Amino acid sequence: MTAKLIVIGAGMASGRMIEHLVENTPDAYDITLFNAEPRGNYNRLMLSPVLSGEKTYEEIVTHDEAFYEQHNITCRFGEKIAAIDTTAKTVTTEAGDKLAYDKLVFGTGSNPFIIPLPGHDLDGVIAYRDLEDTQRMMSLGAGKRAVVIGGGLLGLEAAAGMAAHGVDVTVVHIMGHLMERQLDEAAGYLLKKSLEDKGITIRLQANSKAILGENGHVRALQLDDGTELPCDLLVMAVGIRPNTQLAVDAGLAVGRGIHVDDQMNTSVPDVLALGECVEHDGAVFGLVAPLYEQAKVAAQTLVGQEAAFKQKSLSTKLKVTGCDLFSAGDFADGEGREDIVFRDPSRGVYKRLIIENNRLIGAVMYGDTADGNWFFNLIKDATDIDEMRETLIFGPAYQGGAAADPLSAVAALPPEAEICGCNGICKGTIVQAIEGGATDLGAVKQQTKASASCGTCTGLVEQLLQVTLGDEFSMPTKQPICACCDLTHEDVRRLIKSQELKSQEAVWQELGWKTRNGCHVCRPAVNFYLLADWPLEYQDDPQSRFVNERKHANIQKDGTFSVVPRMWGGITNPSELRAIADAAEKYNVPTVKVTGGQRIDLLGVKGEDLPAIWADLNRAGLVSGHAYSKGLRTVKTCVGTDHCRFGTQDSTGLGIKLEEILWGSWTPHKVKLAVSGCPRNCAEATCKDVGIICVDSGYQIGVAGAAGMDLKETERLANATTEQEAIDLTVAFIQLYRENAKYLDRPYKWVAKVGLDWVKEQVVENLTERARLIEAFELSQSIYRKDPWAEHAKEAKRYQPLADLTLEAAE
Repeated sequence: MTAKLIVIGAGMASGRMIEHLVENTPDAYDITLFNAEPRGNYNRLMLSPVLSGEKTYEEIVTHDEAFYEQHNITCRFGEKIAAIDTTAKTVTTEAGDKLAYDKLVFGTGSNPFIIPLPGHDLDGVIAYRDLEDTQRMMSLGAGKRAVVIGGGLLGLEAAAGMAAHGVDVTVVHIMGHLMERQLDEAAGYLLKKSLEDKGITIRLQANSKAILGENGHVRALQLDDGTELPCDLLVMAVGIRPNTQLAVDAGLAVGRGIHVDDQMNTSVPDVLALGECVEHDGAVFGLVAPLYEQAKVAAQTLVGQEAAFKQKSLSTKLKVTGCDLFSAGDFADGEGREDIVFRDPSRGVYKRLIIENNRLIGAVMYGDTADGNWFFNLIKDATDIDEMRETLIFGPAYQGGAAADPLSAVAALPPEAEICGCNGICKGTIVQAIEGGATDLGAVKQQTKASASCGTCTGLVEQLLQVTLGDEFSMPTKQPICACCDLTHEDVRRLIKSQELKSQEAVWQELGWKTRNGCHVCRPAVNFYLLADWPLEYQDDPQSRFVNERKHANIQKDGTFSVVPRMWGGITNPSELRAIADAAEKYNVPTVKVTGGQRIDLLGVKGEDLPAIWADLNRAGLVSGHAYSKGLRTVKTCVGTDHCRFGTQDSTGLGIKLEEILWGSWTPHKVKLAVSGCPRNCAEATCKDVGIICVDSGYQIGVAGAAGMDLKETERLANATTEQEAIDLTVAFIQLYRENAKYLDRPYKWVAKVGLDWVKEQVVENLTERARLIEAFELSQSIYRKDPWAEHAKEAKRYQPLADLTLEAAE
């Protein structure tokens, strides 16, 4: 009979341990995995890119349902363990279920530290620890205010992420400079300056006194000097503590964390622990590298193999959104120590090396961290740097007195040099994998885990591939669409067209997909490509769309939905407003908000009410605003010549016409337009995907603007003398984008890849191609454009009598 292993906590450490177990001894245990969160293992290091919008949650999932199913792991997510009987070797859930184990592993992680200030229990006071915290911060938008207590890595990531969404953010830090544990004062100053350039307010040497509330919700943070910092959300990011209460209750030896030996055994037989909840030789752990080493040792211990966890010197390569930072060793001032400092203010680069007795003992770097691993190895190995003293600050490529081939520095690294700090992978292991057939980055990741966590060592791994394989390897410039195949988005689009592939099944079969039905990453992309390229032959697959597009509403953090009716060009009337007000009252909508796109958002609609509220709004003539779609979102306008004394053209009328033509069109990513009636640009047209400025002589059409993670002014596509020409140019540009762009690339990213000159050739200069693009767009619209709310409202109406009968029977 297979031994039973129960794992408490589905975090990164326990997830890596399970990986080792199922890869090396798949039949050793019948595994049951508990997790307090209602989900499995995801990469917490990547929560910050999710917050900032660089990644989706789906992209940071480490183990999906297929992984757990493939390895017969019983998942009990959203369930907490209430008690453990280490004598009877059982665990009891909060629901009262009792399960026996042969081996038990604690992976309970850590809890965020909440400063017990007056008001810390108010609604709107959160930590930054999990997906729910991230979603709470993402729910804020432009015009909202947030205060972050803590100027460490997590606090700054939280601040940068919210600022990227237009939130007014203030960081409060008690120390004299940011990230004082990792950075010296000079690097901390540069970091502060960079964050302030992003619009974040930094208050140093500021001591929090109380959290002030109103009607049970946070309204401000009060400092000890009496200053009040108003906020809609307050984030505490001041540290973590090992989560040990369950272990204490079970009678395990606990200090700062759960005591473990070198084999990750606790004080109780057959019970192990790993990760942020443990204490080993007086140390607790928060970085991923030692946690992954613990996972490897725990897996070996569980199958009776000899292994020992040893603490190592650690470097810290940090990524605060848009800022590269590295620190290692001891960088404090001291007698007998000397500094080598390099500053390049124009590039925002700062490097400081600390030397003692001809040994490098510390390094702090800001702005350029490419040589961080090399410096770390010098520190770790206590290398005598006397002969390279003159050129040390310039990194490995300059040793010998002159700049060498950059790859020579990588080639000169010894086999034991650590490349991937997160996973403790050295150069020799990576080279061995490459020589064994891992000839691309994905294969190296799969075999060694190098660059699979935070990703900062990806460049070094690629250089090792180039050094080892020589001409057989070329540095990749494109990434595969997903793990299901080796093809890039561009390859897939080209082959769908050239091989006339007109179904998802044909794509999986003909293009060598490794999985039978694709995955959550590739299915939406392939669905769009087929939809755009074969509108007559391919039928949209709703199940290959993201959840918001399937629900035709934006899901909110509490499971309710956001409903946004379309308002053509931002224009409405009393009848529409009355219908919206009636719907808000009828369905108890808690929040009604005017959006930045000149529409009204009904927030907090229950899922079961969606068909009915759609039907009510439809009867008033309102259709879906597609605020959830990869398609046209809004066309923002000013009043133009209708009312404004500066207006040169009918900007409102043009905006309405464009929205009526373009609405309901599926595109690679969301598309926003604006039309301003004069160069004063009240509709903010110069930062949209397509922005039109009305002038005396006609219309200036700009494209490829951005006002999100990146801020970018539009580039001039063309000047138009008539309204119809402006419409034609806009429609042709949108269709060219639909036919050629990579899925999830906004127009500004796509234009940067193909070049504005090429876009102009197709849309402006080639009149035949412009006509074809317009015709292709109109064809697609004639087939696919429909109001999803109306479709679903019909379904709801058809089944309403059955629902009424069921209700009557129940009564």
